[in-house]
Amino acid sequence: MSNRRYVYLWVDGIHFGVRLEDAAQCILVVIGATADGKKELLALADGYRESEPSWREVLLDLKARGLTLDPHLAIGDGALGFWKALPQVYGTTRGQRCWVHKTANVLNKLPKSQQPKAKAALHEIWMAATRQEAENAFDHFVEVYRPK
Repeated sequence: MSNRRYVYLWVDGIHFGVRLEDAAQCILVVIGATADGKKELLALADGYRESEPSWREVLLDLKARGLTLDPHLAIGDGALGFWKALPQVYGTTRGQRCWVHKTANVLNKLPKSQQPKAKAALHEIWMAATRQEAENAFDHFVEVYRPK
């Protein structure tokens, strides 16, 4: 990895429904993207509850294997362990919450009958071509769905 520059990292912890000896075990996954858009699997490791020490170990392993330049942006879900570990290893990497997870969290707060239209409205926010269009779509979403 020492001769590659990864500008984006996507991270997630995968929890399986199979009964393992320790039900808190999960698989930690890191996918990197280069500046030209090529995606590569960078890490696949077992972890404990997506904890800070588990994510820190994965990130330190990436650094030891040559990922010494801080990625520009890391995208992940709301698991706090990753967000605590990231600045300890890659201090200048910015973080962004994954829109798929964010959308699911918002939809879970709405009645089932409202979810399809709300999902489409949320997609208008993150798929907007410009920041202004995204802000307009956000304002519209809040106006329509706040009462619900």
